[in-house]
Amino acid sequence: MNANALPIIAIIGPTASGKTQLAVELAAQIDAEIISVDARQVYKKLNIGTGKDLASYQINGRSIPYHLIDIVEPTDRYHIYQFQKDFFKAVQEIRSRGKRVIACGGTGLYLESVIGPFEYTSVPLNTGLRAELANLDLISLNQYFYQIPERLNIEYSPDLSTKKRSIRAIEIKTFLQNNSIPNNNFPKIDFQVFAITLPTDIRNQKIDERLKARIAEGLITEVSELLANGIDPAQLEYFGLEYKFCLAHLQGKLTLPELNLKLSIAIHQYAKRQMTYFRKMEKSGINIHWLDAQDSPITKLLANINIYR
Repeated sequence: MNANALPIIAIIGPTASGKTQLAVELAAQIDAEIISVDARQVYKKLNIGTGKDLASYQINGRSIPYHLIDIVEPTDRYHIYQFQKDFFKAVQEIRSRGKRVIACGGTGLYLESVIGPFEYTSVPLNTGLRAELANLDLISLNQYFYQIPERLNIEYSPDLSTKKRSIRAIEIKTFLQNNSIPNNNFPKIDFQVFAITLPTDIRNQKIDERLKARIAEGLITEVSELLANGIDPAQLEYFGLEYKFCLAHLQGKLTLPELNLKLSIAIHQYAKRQMTYFRKMEKSGINIHWLDAQDSPITKLLANINIYR
């Protein structure tokens, strides 16, 4: 069967669940290339903190091609609409070589946006408005959102659970006051989605072991070098938990033991939120095949995609 007629295989899972290793094993067996679905690995120089282990794309002496890693500078802002454009371009390039496509990562929002492209993702950024909203707390942002008049014939009910999402929602609702919804023209592509799961205690143990290894590899030094290269501290916090907590340590706000403990707890909570988001995707209609990380997931994965080969 022509590779272009086959669904994209998506492998998702919480942090430290082994999804990249599984994707690489599968890619080697079905002649596929991997598209990263990770909101942070797109940035250059963010290596240790994002788990950008490029050596993991080597298997049995072969290099598995990967995409959407190291594509923008850390001083740039990468957003979901740019990801969608880059993702579909990568799909086209991979399929032009007659290869299968595997999407792999832990950013559920990004994967969801290409399974059923969001109509609002192409609304442009409004840097002036973002600057105006930057210092408001979550409650104030929510109040701001609901004070914007509803536009007739447009039903817009976004997730307002975090500051980042609330600011984007305000940006979109403000845009819609005087503009139509942009047409993104993204293609509709079939996906077969697999998610890795493992018991919470084992997941947390793996997170702690990986965090210990990353600090030993030079995570704090990586953050220090980013600061020395002119990355704004606020931007570092935007890059996620590892950068936020290491920054606090470098600023003298956390001792090394406090950094280890608080960052560990925060990553445990983040992994839980990832699983919650994947379950939400499932409830919204995305069919997810769950794989037990402790029960030969590659065997189960191959068994489930045989009908598509």
